[in-house]
Amino acid sequence: MTTTKDTPLVEMRDMSISFGGIHAVDGVTVDLYPGEVVGLLGHNGAGKSTLIKILSGAYKADSGAIYINGEKVEITSPRDSKRLGIETIYQTLALADNVDAAANLFLGRELMTPWGTLDDVAMEAAARQVMGRLNPNFRKFKEPVKGLSGGQRQSVAIARALYFDAKILIMDEPTAALGPHETAQVADLIKELKRQGLGIFLISHDLHDVFDLADRVAVMKNGKLVGSAKTTDVTADEVLGMIILGKCPPGATRGPGALSDAELATAHA
Repeated sequence: MTTTKDTPLVEMRDMSISFGGIHAVDGVTVDLYPGEVVGLLGHNGAGKSTLIKILSGAYKADSGAIYINGEKVEITSPRDSKRLGIETIYQTLALADNVDAAANLFLGRELMTPWGTLDDVAMEAAARQVMGRLNPNFRKFKEPVKGLSGGQRQSVAIARALYFDAKILIMDEPTAALGPHETAQVADLIKELKRQGLGIFLISHDLHDVFDLADRVAVMKNGKLVGSAKTTDVTADEVLGMIILGKCPPGATRGPGALSDAELATAHA
């Protein structure tokens, strides 16, 4: 099915998973549209990472349904997820520090010559082509990635996903431990990906980043969805109230995990 602006790239409906009787994700529904960044927020243990691991194929949900481009799909392994155009950029980036950008791009999927040797020329050409689409200022193709800045390393990790035709990116704390200049580089990368029509789930604890980069936020608490909102319709303080208190502000769409006014009053009595 062809993706349109009216069809979500991803829709996760009523997702639930439990571990040892603990509801890690409990009836959560989220969606993501082409050219959109959705910030997935919540304290550690809120369930956001578990929800994303269902989408990436690391976990299989106990119940719920996943739709990609409007079609119901089964994701039971990371291979299923990748086949559907879903790639995860982990905080660690999963790069091999001692080799260059092209070698990282094709790590485990190397191009070979007819003589059975590594086709370094073809791999570098492909790396230059995809990096030109993402970060035209990148020049350090011959250097081991351990010598690159944090922003440049992010470029390599994202380029790898793009080369293998990702349409949906999951980015886990992409600016953690980066300085202001490198954070700005990553922000530029994300804006370029949006322009190209990719959808991004952004997991971050940095509200400043979220409000700079995300079109919407979805807040989880205790495995449930507190609510979701356009970033233009809520303030940072209101989002903090969603994260900490489970309070859904007027500008947000209420989720099943939001506390009622009576419950909030009882909790603070």
